[in-house]
Amino acid sequence: MDIPVITGTTQLLGVIGDPVEHSLSPVMHNAAIAQLGANFVYLPLPVPTGKLAIAIAGFEAIGLKGFNITIPHKQTIMPLLAGVSDIAQAVGAVNTVWWEARGWQGTNTDVAGFIAPLQLFERSWSKTIALVLGNGGAARAVVAGCTQLGCTEVWVVGRRAEKLNAFAESWQRSPIQPPLTTFTWDKLPELLPKAGLVVNTTPVGMHPKVDACPLMPDEMAMMQSGAIAYDLIYTPSPTQFLQQAKDKGAIAIDGLEMLVQQGAAALSLWLDRPAPVAVMRQALKAQLNL
Repeated sequence: MDIPVITGTTQLLGVIGDPVEHSLSPVMHNAAIAQLGANFVYLPLPVPTGKLAIAIAGFEAIGLKGFNITIPHKQTIMPLLAGVSDIAQAVGAVNTVWWEARGWQGTNTDVAGFIAPLQLFERSWSKTIALVLGNGGAARAVVAGCTQLGCTEVWVVGRRAEKLNAFAESWQRSPIQPPLTTFTWDKLPELLPKAGLVVNTTPVGMHPKVDACPLMPDEMAMMQSGAIAYDLIYTPSPTQFLQQAKDKGAIAIDGLEMLVQQGAAALSLWLDRPAPVAVMRQALKAQLNL
């Protein structure tokens, strides 16, 4: 897909982070922009830690239409915005920002990206227990997404009890009230047989340790046949977690679809029209040689 011709009227979008060179967002967004014939270009915009406020003022000055945010700015940008959506407040992070007359507005499209592939399944989420492996920042978007789906219970499993307690307490002040219970890792044998959705939010299985799996073989054996196993990691594809889950009869979803769908949600917001999801997905697959 050819990159759109840049003219004096081309509007700017981008992604900020430190570092930002690894981001795949320009690949999928520029492919989508070309497909739509929109007069936009999407750029990687490196913003060092400590320079965020200066960068935001500069973006307003040059008329930037909107931008995505990656590490380490997802939390620190929130007090710099004129408005933050309820879903971003619940997750505690913003990944998408756009300009309005009243100032910069922020939201979190990771939640929409996470639930998009799950909404294709015809199952009763109100009777589904979701089990979330890990209790870091990614787990927050997953908990919010499972709550939006209507899961009857959301169980979060982590290694450290004090971190789990802080995770649970943080939702008490949230605009979203999930049906949340936290457990330490040793409780997995009791939890896995009951979970219809198991989500890995940990980095276990990511490059370079591609042979690692967050669950031990005896734990994996306890997963329900027909359960959905969802790994937020998108490379390698499949991860050991997903391969072993499939071998046990589970349905596998990898993180590529979440990456595509959260990007599509952001682009739709900026351009006020549906994003070409298939084009974005194919651009990422080509870039990753999948």
